[in-house]
Amino acid sequence: MEIGAFLGLEQLTWGVLVLVVVAAFGAGWIDAVVGGGGLLQLPAVLLIPGITPVQALATNKLGSIFGTATSSVTYYRRARPDIRTALPMAAIALAGSFGGAAVATVLPASAFKPIIVVALLAVALFTAFKPQLGAATALRFSGHRHHVTAGAAGLVIGFYDGLIGPGTGTFLVITLVALLGYDFLQASAKAKIVNFATNAGALILFIPHGAVLWLLGLILGVANTAGSYLGSRMAISRGSGFIRVVFLGVVILLIAKLGVDVWNENLAPMLAAG
Repeated sequence: MEIGAFLGLEQLTWGVLVLVVVAAFGAGWIDAVVGGGGLLQLPAVLLIPGITPVQALATNKLGSIFGTATSSVTYYRRARPDIRTALPMAAIALAGSFGGAAVATVLPASAFKPIIVVALLAVALFTAFKPQLGAATALRFSGHRHHVTAGAAGLVIGFYDGLIGPGTGTFLVITLVALLGYDFLQASAKAKIVNFATNAGALILFIPHGAVLWLLGLILGVANTAGSYLGSRMAISRGSGFIRVVFLGVVILLIAKLGVDVWNENLAPMLAAG
């Protein structure tokens, strides 16, 4: 039996499958360090002939949840993040992700992408011109205010993950660093727990609709898990300075990717019509 027929995608070839698996491994590594692995994995999945955008998004979430589970456990065992912040934030983010996925079924993500590009530009400049940002933990809030701020951030970023997806971990990390005052290592550790919840929230919506391609998603999950394990161990061993450098690189790539999307989906049609 051909591999495409086995996976329920008749036109899928071994060459494309290998490309997708390699992308999933790289995405797992990126996600484990700073987030943003969707930059690699989702476009690769969309290259598969015959796959619909909803199937690609749902199957990508299935593969990613294995990676975020692996990095969450690895970070928890080695970096000991404060779960009193991470778990409530994750629960709220799960609800936000479910809501975002529901909106994604009726509202095009292109409507939000220009706003996201501007936000990422601000994040890149803020991080680049503040070299001490995230070098050490210095919490900006305490008690009830700390948890309310974390919950609100989780809700907004969870909604974004369900709606669009790529860069969710990146937004989580910069929020935990710049808004709450964690260092990059602790922020990454908490971000993985929250990102696991946002993936779960989207899957809760997608699975009943039959959008998940299970065999392909499990293959992605194995590759994503391997990349996540390696990435989380490297981040823990090399610390906040290493994470900051990778973070800036991923943000720049996100700006480029979403900037091209904004041009193709918004600006180019306007210029053509004019």
